Amino acid sequence: MNRVQIRHTSLSLAIALGLSAPVAFAQDAERAEAGRQATTLDAIKVTARKREETIQDVPVAVTAFTPEMIDKLNVEDIGDLDAQVPNLTIYAARGSTSTVTAYIRGVGQADPLWGVDPGVGIYLDDVYIARPQGALLDVFDVGRIEVLRGPQGTLYGKNTIGGAIKYISRGLPRDFEGFGSVTVGNYNRLDAKAAIGGPIGGEDSGLRGRIAVASLNRDGYGENLFTDQPVSDKEINALRLNLGAYAGDDFDIQFALDWMDDQSGVRGAKMLAPNRFTPTYPPLDDRYDVRNGMPNVNDTTMKGGSATVNWRPNEDWALKYVIARRESDTETNIDFDTTPAKIADVKAFYSDSQVSNELQANFDGGGRARGVMGLYYFNGDAGGRVLNNFFGLVFGDTQGVVNTKSFAVYADWTFDLTSRLKLDVGARYTDEEKHAVAYNIGYTDATFTRPNGVVAANFDKTVSFENVSPKVSLDYQVTPDIMVYASASRGFKSGGYNIRANTTAVPRSGEPFDDEVVDSYEIGSKMAFLDQTLFLNLAAFHNQYKDIQLSVFTQYVDANGNPQFFGDFTNAGKGTVNGLEVEYQWLPTANWLVSGNLAWLDAEYDEFLSRGVDISDSQRFTNAPEFSGAVNVEWRTGLSNGGNLSARVGYSYQSEVWPTTDLSPLIRQGAYGLLNAGVIWKVNDAWSLSLQGSNLTDEEYRTTGYNLQTALGVHTGFYGPPREYSLTARYDF
Repeated sequence: MNRVQIRHTSLSLAIALGLSAPVAFAQDAERAEAGRQATTLDAIKVTARKREETIQDVPVAVTAFTPEMIDKLNVEDIGDLDAQVPNLTIYAARGSTSTVTAYIRGVGQADPLWGVDPGVGIYLDDVYIARPQGALLDVFDVGRIEVLRGPQGTLYGKNTIGGAIKYISRGLPRDFEGFGSVTVGNYNRLDAKAAIGGPIGGEDSGLRGRIAVASLNRDGYGENLFTDQPVSDKEINALRLNLGAYAGDDFDIQFALDWMDDQSGVRGAKMLAPNRFTPTYPPLDDRYDVRNGMPNVNDTTMKGGSATVNWRPNEDWALKYVIARRESDTETNIDFDTTPAKIADVKAFYSDSQVSNELQANFDGGGRARGVMGLYYFNGDAGGRVLNNFFGLVFGDTQGVVNTKSFAVYADWTFDLTSRLKLDVGARYTDEEKHAVAYNIGYTDATFTRPNGVVAANFDKTVSFENVSPKVSLDYQVTPDIMVYASASRGFKSGGYNIRANTTAVPRSGEPFDDEVVDSYEIGSKMAFLDQTLFLNLAAFHNQYKDIQLSVFTQYVDANGNPQFFGDFTNAGKGTVNGLEVEYQWLPTANWLVSGNLAWLDAEYDEFLSRGVDISDSQRFTNAPEFSGAVNVEWRTGLSNGGNLSARVGYSYQSEVWPTTDLSPLIRQGAYGLLNAGVIWKVNDAWSLSLQGSNLTDEEYRTTGYNLQTALGVHTGFYGPPREYSLTARYDF
């Protein structure tokens, strides 16, 4: 076996590069039984290009996490991947627990309102999750998580202009297996997770199944001093069921169901400056305590089902068809002013339903060409109702629905030009239609039953978008352990309508906003040194970002000269984003592992038009820190009984960041670092104990906030979690 072959079977990943995360040692269980430690880094396979490849061989900036890495890094939901992936910013949106805000390389979308699409696509087992509500997925019974950075339009459904996050559940086992775990921690945390799976009706029946459940519970970080209720607590239940029917190795049908119910309370928001309309309620000292007068209700239910048909008609071709349906419903109460006063009280209801179909054909004849082709169709309705109570005087009702129909055809092929040089070309054609119905009216009181005759918007409009997004890349195998690549690609996200439109006061708000486009140019290298004990992956990119879609909380002046709140949505213009990313893993001895990442991001507006004036020099990209990174140091040793012991210390850093478009200095988050640590004792093949701690220095840092000072006197910030520690006992069988 030559070194190239060895590289494919034992080469890396530690994720890859991702590196950020400590790498799992290859074949942990077998090595534990042998009482030996790994002397090289292991390899995992990813499906970044919808075919199985070693991560070091993919000319794509991708970070992957195995279940072992996820446990070591104490990743509880996909928001915990933030520091472990270069130039990824991801967190719970606003006052929610499970609504996601995600940015990659300065591209994303922070507004969870219907009609506004995300810029980072999130996929659960190959199915696109169209809305952010419920999409901050909790991690349990996971097979792998992949994060692809940069536009991924030639291979992935909708809205991957910034990148894609793929959550891949654990597969259906051939043998009976399962696990159960219980976690306890501070804030009265109590989590329970379990899964069981295997053949149904005997090993030769061709039927397999798996069911996984999770119950995640924790008291609040703070308290509502007005109602004595907890805030920022957690109460989530989730379930996944998978069934598979296998007719030999060439044909199978798999069914999947998932359900999640989030009944966590509202997250606490700290008043950052006194509200001039409520002088009797000054800011509180604690960053989680509130005095909200609204109900502590922030519920989201999400469920989905899919059927996947896999057929391999011969050795060269593999066909896959995926049909899926997803639904979600949310009720949330947002007390913007965080006081009992009726200054800015908002009750919102969101609903979403989607059906998607995807047909893939994957070819690999063992020759010099291989690739994937596909058809994709999406039909989804996103709607809701938002009831606004401003000062107990102004009562507004925003309601409507946006239907999206999207059809796409795509292809991505790799050609071996020589034994070392490969060419990858791809393209995606998208035809997307958005039909928006909006009815925004005023009422006379808080019952929202008696209209006052003021209609802010009443329209039924349709707009269509077409786009061709190409990609081309070259990669060259300099040596069996060093690959370099260069790529050019385009990302696309369709436009739409501002559901908050007020066409009476701001007539242009009823017109559609444009689609946005990113042209991305990237060079990179994936390298292995010192007999597979050191991995170093580099990427440098230059992005031209055009017609940037921005949600802006602003104001207009009414006929009486008074400022009124207005939720605007506009295309800012264009910008340039440059960046560097370094991911590394080093196994200096069999007992020590060092891994991490470094990232630099330079994001600047080239044009930002406001009322016809270019204000680009005074604007900043949101959620785009200039510097970020993480380092993880792990020590590990085998035990004589076949178990093992590992200990980890990790530190992550992020420079200054502007979380919102209004550029409030109070909401701006300065540079900060987080310290985490953990110890895992694998007692034997069945039992393991894990002691984990996060934010051990109890760093106070904001993730986002609101600046509605002029119209509503509101200046609030939402903070990341405090110091937490937990102990987990797990039994595998």
